[in-house]
Amino acid sequence: MLKRASGITTFIVVLGVLAFYFLTTPVSFDSGKLPRYAPDPANGELLFWVGGCASCHASSTSKLLLGGGKALATVYGTFYSPNISTDPQFGIGGWSMSDFANAMLNGVSPLGEHYYPAFPYSYYRNMYIEDVMDLKAFLDTLPPSSNKTKLNEPGVPYSFKRGIGLWKQRYSAPSSIQARPSELSPLQRGQYLVDGPGHCGACHTPRDEFGGAKSASYLAGARSLEIDPDSPDARAEWNPNITPHADGLARWSERDIAYFFEMGFKPDFDTVGGSMVEVQENLAHLPTADLQAISNYLKSLPAIQY
Repeated sequence: MLKRASGITTFIVVLGVLAFYFLTTPVSFDSGKLPRYAPDPANGELLFWVGGCASCHASSTSKLLLGGGKALATVYGTFYSPNISTDPQFGIGGWSMSDFANAMLNGVSPLGEHYYPAFPYSYYRNMYIEDVMDLKAFLDTLPPSSNKTKLNEPGVPYSFKRGIGLWKQRYSAPSSIQARPSELSPLQRGQYLVDGPGHCGACHTPRDEFGGAKSASYLAGARSLEIDPDSPDARAEWNPNITPHADGLARWSERDIAYFFEMGFKPDFDTVGGSMVEVQENLAHLPTADLQAISNYLKSLPAIQY
């Protein structure tokens, strides 16, 4: 009887190990999945600003020198933005297009390892493959940096990187390669920029205890994941509600929102502050039509209170 019970226990354990292995295996696609497409660096530059790449990866001397190294101290540990310059040793200069696409859309490194979701691939996975390729083409035009960044310092249990596979199962399913439509309405364009490359939800949507976005409160405001280094028990910032709720953008017109992105002034003539300063400066590079499309989409959302 004991032998039989032991056998059943062993079987369950083996089954559990196999299930964990398959559920946490990084999922990526090979270069054969990428379309035959001549990337457009000019569009890539636009996406660079939409995505705020410089805010995390740029050096203090230039927004186009992407040596990384910025520390992001969060409740889950401290994460350091990587070098994404064209340096072949310390940056991504040696990456293939499929390496870059897998990082952006699947959160998987060229070594086949999971990236921590401090890198917002759960939003970038919504991007069109041509846009991802355009972004890589633009990054390839930028100067190299030999900055060697620090290794991430995640807390327990987040230091067990394989477990990120379970997080992805719940919050970031593997990407299906999406082709860019031939035409989008302004509302669709705005949604794409907000939900994809702009990853607005990464800051403005509250998260649960595992760091996953609470989809029912999308863009309804959230406490920053960053902690105040002078007071580790305090969060650094509150990111506001950007839905048309009374606590958010109810009193803002579409024109107000677009003007805020372009010039940094609120309807009451106060100026942008906090971490939104860099976001606004990045978005100011966009054409007026895109700023209007984003405004159009934000005002079309349901008014949600968090």
